[in-house]
Amino acid sequence: MSEGKVKVRLQSNLDFRLMSLAYKIRDFRQPRIRVLEEVGIKAGFQILDYGCGPGSYITPLVKLVGKSGKIYALDVHPLAIKVVQRLASRKGITNVQVILSDCDIGLSPASIDVVLLYDIIHDLENRTGVLTELHRVLKPEGILSVSDHHLKEDEIISRVIRGGLFKFKFKGERTFSFSKEKR
Repeated sequence: MSEGKVKVRLQSNLDFRLMSLAYKIRDFRQPRIRVLEEVGIKAGFQILDYGCGPGSYITPLVKLVGKSGKIYALDVHPLAIKVVQRLASRKGITNVQVILSDCDIGLSPASIDVVLLYDIIHDLENRTGVLTELHRVLKPEGILSVSDHHLKEDEIISRVIRGGLFKFKFKGERTFSFSKEKR
């Protein structure tokens, strides 16, 4: 990988499918809309779901951003991208764009209202590279929403604010919200 890229451990397709099944069970018991409601997403927002996996947040995001909003679903796993494309096609969702990448998002600077960084920060080997790229694409008033059941509260906060790119705003029931620091 070139400099600036993030080194990731790619799951096998079987592991990805097992994770997807576990998420379907989780989502049935705890609908993802409840998580997203904490973030304050509005119609017309541009959302980046970084590490989208099997697309658990796509359908509830579409309801929140409406037809005027846009959802970018990014993942390093090609199967995740295929699953999200299939989901969007099956449900007739036209405002979802998939991005196969490990760090370089390819979006314009300051173009995203909310970045979802859910259940992935514990697994990032180059957290600084990812957070730098998220800082670049997030609007000045944008929100970085983080959740990771693998980490304790203080670990989540310290991993996000450590580089000085983000500051802690508030803790919801299921998420942590951060705002972009000026550089």
